[in-house]
Amino acid sequence: MLRELEDVRCELLEGMVPVATELRSLEQATDRVLAVAPVPRTALPPFDNSAMDGYAVRAEDVRSVPVELRVVASVAAGEWCDRRLEAGEAARIFTGAPIPGGADAVVMQEDTEPVTGDPGRIRILDGAKPWENIRFRGEDVPAEAPLLAAGRRLDPTALGILAAAGIGTVEVRRRPRVAILVTGSELVGADARLAPGQIFESNSVMLAALLRRAGGEPRGHPPVPDRAEDIQAALRSAVAESDLVVTVGGASVGEHDLVRQTLTTLGGTVDAWRIAIRPGKPFFRGTLAGVPVLGLPGNPVSAFVTAVLLVLPALRRMQGETSVLPPVTRAVLGEAISNPDSRRHFVRVCTAPDGMIRPSGPQASHRMASLAAADGLLEVAPQTRIESGTLVSVIRW
Repeated sequence: MLRELEDVRCELLEGMVPVATELRSLEQATDRVLAVAPVPRTALPPFDNSAMDGYAVRAEDVRSVPVELRVVASVAAGEWCDRRLEAGEAARIFTGAPIPGGADAVVMQEDTEPVTGDPGRIRILDGAKPWENIRFRGEDVPAEAPLLAAGRRLDPTALGILAAAGIGTVEVRRRPRVAILVTGSELVGADARLAPGQIFESNSVMLAALLRRAGGEPRGHPPVPDRAEDIQAALRSAVAESDLVVTVGGASVGEHDLVRQTLTTLGGTVDAWRIAIRPGKPFFRGTLAGVPVLGLPGNPVSAFVTAVLLVLPALRRMQGETSVLPPVTRAVLGEAISNPDSRRHFVRVCTAPDGMIRPSGPQASHRMASLAAADGLLEVAPQTRIESGTLVSVIRW
């Protein structure tokens, strides 16, 4: 019986245990997932400061303008002013500089002019309301408040706010080690000479790049022939050095599809699923020596689609990431698409220069050119036609 994608994914994610944590400097933490919510060492901003170049004043002194004030101090960014402003006084101030005591507003430089013959005075041409042009201590991030939640992937913006809060080291999940085993007696590496009946193996390179971008540490192996003893040896080696094993090929029911059978022969467990999607119907989850094993179909497009829909969420769960599902964007369909099949179809689509999406080419599961031209997947329900001009959701990777 065919299973629904969401049911399979839910069961799969329940079995994924987060990997151990480690401490990393911010320079080493790009794209890692926070294991512990860091607490800032200071509020942001750490003190009341000026939002622009101008003059710090007492708002009550500039209610009626023009008015002349005596300049008693100058404060630049990185300096501190111990002088408290009294009635009729102002302080020259620059963007980011601390607000002197007694001041409660900043008049921008463009609203002032020097007093001819008296460099110690400034003429205010436009008034300022209380607290105008002042950035308050803690208005961005309060002191002692958790800065980022555990489970957040550290992109450049997250690293920036951590550095601003004085945090140089974070506790993150280590990168899961993922072994990729591609099976098939017809497969050879790119440096080999093709013999009759052979093809170059491509799935391991494609999947390794996909997994690496999602935070994994992929470990490739040479193509494994469709022989039980070779598959046994490859599986033993893979589970000994990995947190997750991804097999490609041998997940179906043909005479040469030996991966599931070999897994159980070694004492592992296998949950065989046939998912109501295309491409990518044959898929299985198993374990061997406590290590999860995910079996993908061998056709390149099927392997890629099931990796996006199932393997990447599992990999994100192993890193403790909060959001594990593939990212989705909205776009307008530029060409009608039909699905007469009884299974959901994940159509390869590409974004055209006009911003609309269209099928990227032929949709057979062996057609890699249309996969290379795609930048997303559009889910089309069974026996459904989506008309041109429809606003749709596009799965990205």
